Amino acid sequence: MFVPHTEEQKKEMLRTIGVSKFDDLLAGLPPSLLRPNLGLPSSMSEMELLRHMEGLAQKDHLAQSYLGAGAYEHFIPTSVWALALRGEFATAYTPYQAEASQGTLQSIYEFQSLIGELFAMDVANASMYDGASAAAEACLLAAKHTERPVILIPETVHPQTRQVIETYLAHSGARIVVLPCPDGVLSLDTLKKNLGGDTAALLIQNPNFFGCLETNLHEAAAAAHAAGALVIASSYPVALGMISPPGEYGADIAVAEGQPLGLPLGYGGPYVGLFACKTELIRKMPSRIVGQTLDRDGKRAFVLTLQAREQHIRREKATSNICTNQALCALASTIHMSLLGKEGLRELADLNFQKAHYAAGELQKRGFAPVFQQPFFNEFTVRCPVSPEKIADRLAEKRVLAGLPLGPYFKDRADQLVVCVTEIKTKADIDEFAGLLEAACR
Repeated sequence: MFVPHTEEQKKEMLRTIGVSKFDDLLAGLPPSLLRPNLGLPSSMSEMELLRHMEGLAQKDHLAQSYLGAGAYEHFIPTSVWALALRGEFATAYTPYQAEASQGTLQSIYEFQSLIGELFAMDVANASMYDGASAAAEACLLAAKHTERPVILIPETVHPQTRQVIETYLAHSGARIVVLPCPDGVLSLDTLKKNLGGDTAALLIQNPNFFGCLETNLHEAAAAAHAAGALVIASSYPVALGMISPPGEYGADIAVAEGQPLGLPLGYGGPYVGLFACKTELIRKMPSRIVGQTLDRDGKRAFVLTLQAREQHIRREKATSNICTNQALCALASTIHMSLLGKEGLRELADLNFQKAHYAAGELQKRGFAPVFQQPFFNEFTVRCPVSPEKIADRLAEKRVLAGLPLGPYFKDRADQLVVCVTEIKTKADIDEFAGLLEAACR
């Protein structure tokens, strides 16, 4: 650890505050807290520590992963992070001396422009913490904008996203109503029965948590709007290379987890939340917006145009307490999207679609029947001949993640498994996986 003070300076500071040594400042603490026995091993040299960490990393190696459900294994070109980690780009946050950091502001402006185009929405912000917090902020925005308390959320929205939303709404006066979806997608009849004068918004995820593609998006959006509610669309960015973006079916707010756009899988992050909306909601949007202008010499320049956070405006007028944006992650996503381009995104989506459908067919041949008769993108839900947890445990012994058992999230779906197949997998990988699943049932 780097400590900039000399020993003499430290002694001078202690003399100034009237103590002789640092421990005197801690004299009031119980000894058990002052010197707790943490059971830690002895310290290591840098060389020993590197070897230790390499050993831990070896244990983490997976042969294959078919686990999706919000975090996806996609190929990331080496150039993405080679560029993102260049010294002139590398920063984790929105700059606090914003206009002095024109390069960072330009990268955020480009990110916003790409996200707006990807979602076919009017405006996008500088990013959020992750997809779940973006969805929760969208619900707060909808409740404040409509002055209504109810957010309708189909059970096909990721359960963990629902939990985050419940936490955000806990003291807001708003609440969520979960809509049952026994067929794997939201039915219009169910939606219309629950829409009312107190509905602030419908939040719909596409593709949804079960992997199904929602088939009535235009009709659902029209029904919500007819009831005076907003429509919040949660998307999987890679799927937008193949399916309609939120703006085309009338979404007022679009959110997503941006991890599939150039961010590696980690232990839960860091990820990046995507957030876009219609122009009329721009002043209620959380986070920040970077805008383009001209400086006094008539040259193009970038500025922080809107930042409706508590730190900058009166608390009662703030839209959110989110403090910053995920600048480095957003930069990597910007580079990734730029390298892919429109055609590359279409090809990537097609690869995911084709490989997942091949896998679904191979699994069905081995007794893993599809649960839902709905179109899907790169995830699908199958019914397992034996406990999905048992299958997952057996494949984990071979360093393969079999998918996500649904039992912990839905008691009536304890025999079901959500499987994800991305462009990473080869035909040989999928054939081997199908064989492993079949063997795990014996």
